[in-house]
Order: sequence, then C-alpha cells, then structure tokens
Amino acid sequence: MLQLARDALRPLAIKRSTWRKAPDVAPSLIEGAARIGYSVRGLLYLAVGVITLSAVLFRSINATSPTGALGWLARQPFSWIWLLIASLGLLAFFGWRILQGVFDIDRAGLSRDALSMRLSQTCSAFGYAILSWAALSLAFHRPSDPELSEVQRTHRHAEQILSLPHGEWLLAGIAVAVAGVGIGNVSRAWRENFTDRLSCSEAVCRWLSPLARAGYLARGLAYLPLAAFIALAAVRSSPEDVTSLGGALNALVAEPIGRIALSLAGGGFMAFGLFSLIEARFRKFSFTGRRLF
Repeated sequence: MLQLARDALRPLAIKRSTWRKAPDVAPSLIEGAARIGYSVRGLLYLAVGVITLSAVLFRSINATSPTGALGWLARQPFSWIWLLIASLGLLAFFGWRILQGVFDIDRAGLSRDALSMRLSQTCSAFGYAILSWAALSLAFHRPSDPELSEVQRTHRHAEQILSLPHGEWLLAGIAVAVAGVGIGNVSRAWRENFTDRLSCSEAVCRWLSPLARAGYLARGLAYLPLAAFIALAAVRSSPEDVTSLGGALNALVAEPIGRIALSLAGGGFMAFGLFSLIEARFRKFSFTGRRLF
C-alpha cells in the first residue's frame, strides 16, 4: 500500500522539482522589456540623426528632436501602428529606468558616482514617459505640423511658468536643469566604461566604446543651446524665446560654423541610436536568479 502511494505521488514530486528549477518569470519579463526599450530608443535616435543630417543638406528640412521624429513618423503610412509600438517600447524603457534609478536593479550601490548615475536614470525615466505619451497622442490625433505644435506647446508651458510667482526664477531653474542634463551626458562620455555590461569580446568592445562616447557627447552638447534659450527667456520674461530641442539646433545653422555643428550633432545622434541597438542585443543583465526588490 505504501509503495502504491509513493508511485501515485511520484508525478507530483517530479512536477514540483520542475517548478523549483524553472527560471523566475519576472527577471525574464524585465529583461525582455528592457531590450525592447533599448531597441525603440535606438531606432528613434537613428531617425533624429538622419533627419538632422538631412537638414544640413536640404534647406526645406529642419533638424529635429525625438518628439519631432515621432511627428515625422506620424506622417508616414500606417503611422498609428508604428506610433503604438513606439509608445509601448518607450513605456517599457521608462519602467526599466525606474528599476535602475529607484530600485537599483543593476546593483550600482550608494557611492557618490552611483547615486549621481541613478538620479540621472530616474530623471530620464520621466523624459521617456513623456515621449511615450507623445507617441500615443500622435497615434490618435495628428496635427498638420507636429514640429510647430511642439514649439507652440513649449511657448504655452513657458507662459504658464512665467505667470507664477517668481516664474522667472523657476524658468531659470529649468534652464539650469537642462544644462545639467547636457553636462551630465558630456561627463558620461568621458568617464564611463560603456562596455562593462556588454557581452562582447575585448576586440569588439574597443570599437564600440568610441561609438557610445560620440553618441553621449553629441546628445549632451545638443542640450546646451536649448538651456541657453530657456535662460534667455527667463531673463527677458519672454516665453517666445523658449524653443524645442530641434528649434535650438536649427538656430545653429545661421552661425558661422553652424552646419558643421549640425553635422556633428546628427552623426552623434546616429551613433547614440546605433549603440542603443547594440545594448538591446548584447547587454548583460545580472539580476537573473536574484531577489529583485
């Protein structure tokens, strides 16, 4: 009788053993979402780079920002499908950045450099959340000129801020924050080892590191003209001086070396996009099999 009972329970024991050995679903889902997020970010910045380089060659084309690239996508056939995919991918990247910055899923620690990086990741998370919402909005409501709509929206937000008590100081604080984002990216370009978390050979990593540095450097420098325009608006109390990232880049064209600067910016955006696609494929995730929170 005892042997019969053991024989009857043996399949359940096998199943239970299989459950124990099965991989945790949560890390797999997080890794998949992060890879999707890196892919969408990479494709978005590749589009920004191509459009910005095109602006150097053709006067009818303007340099653009990630939001402007979404606006360009909104004018393409079957745009609502691509915009929904972009929105979901950017939302996934928002979640990944929150896990990095707030919950320290990469186990960066509490050192000064680690906390600075985690703060940057947390701030960028909300930027990607805004981009995700912009893509979703464009999927269902497409303005005739998305880039103009973006500039008008920044004017309206600046006007609302300036109408508040000490609004000029608030706008100046935003300018400092934007400049901080730019300087932070430039700093990362020189200080960070971007290949630590890539599963590539040493020879391949030597080629990938300059690509990442060029991308972060261009991305950081592109924010500095935008910060200057916001600061000018704060000094003059003029919301019309505030512009978008694309508008700030377009203003460079009128300068003596503007087209050279715009070419470097476009090439850097493409480098950033390519490195994001490389991260989507080759990034190592160290939290598998560990307690996440």
